[in-house]
Amino acid sequence: MSTGDYDIDSLAAYLHLTAAQVRKMADRGRLPGRRIGGVWKFPAAEIHHWLEDSIGASDDDDELARVEGVLRKASPGAQDISIADALPREAMAVPLNARTRKSVINRMVELAARTGWLWDPDKMAEAVAAREKLHSTALDNGVALLHPRRPQPNILAQPFLAFGRTQQGIPFGDSRGQLTDMFFLILSTDDRGHLRTLARLSRLIGDPQLLETLRTAPTAADVHQAIADHERKQFG
Repeated sequence: MSTGDYDIDSLAAYLHLTAAQVRKMADRGRLPGRRIGGVWKFPAAEIHHWLEDSIGASDDDDELARVEGVLRKASPGAQDISIADALPREAMAVPLNARTRKSVINRMVELAARTGWLWDPDKMAEAVAAREKLHSTALDNGVALLHPRRPQPNILAQPFLAFGRTQQGIPFGDSRGQLTDMFFLILSTDDRGHLRTLARLSRLIGDPQLLETLRTAPTAADVHQAIADHERKQFG
């Protein structure tokens, strides 16, 4: 993703919208941007975080599918996202032995480090905790999508995921007081890859039937199989 600014036309091309749609969204305050000399400018980093927040808050599968398609087109040559393929068995824990937000973060990072693909667990734990302090990634369906504020390519060998399920729900910062019992840790090496993974994962956990299966699966292997089966059924 560019580290500079988008203008109306370049942002419209990136989002696969018309310039008129982008201008209207900007005029209504629905996009992070500002007028400079009468011209709209949209910082790439702020657009990234706007997309991230929009994806995380959405429970509309059609809209998530559209966003996922936009991000795929913006990454020509990139492989399709598979949550099951990105989730190594050694980075899963059922149950996850943690009872507080801090212990969840530390335990999830420890799981990720088992793979050998995370080179600095302490730095990752600090980055994830900082992101949670800024705004909780806990959703009202009892799932949290942990991640640092920005990808950490310098301490990762490759992008991947970790998963943990606590024995009971714990307070994790959901604004409605919903307890959280399932945690995905998203470890990305670039912005677009992170957003594509977030969109695909959000589509998966939007299915209440799958969530029930993940909550009752007796082992990590059963959780992984349920995710793989659901992906094949939903995405082909």
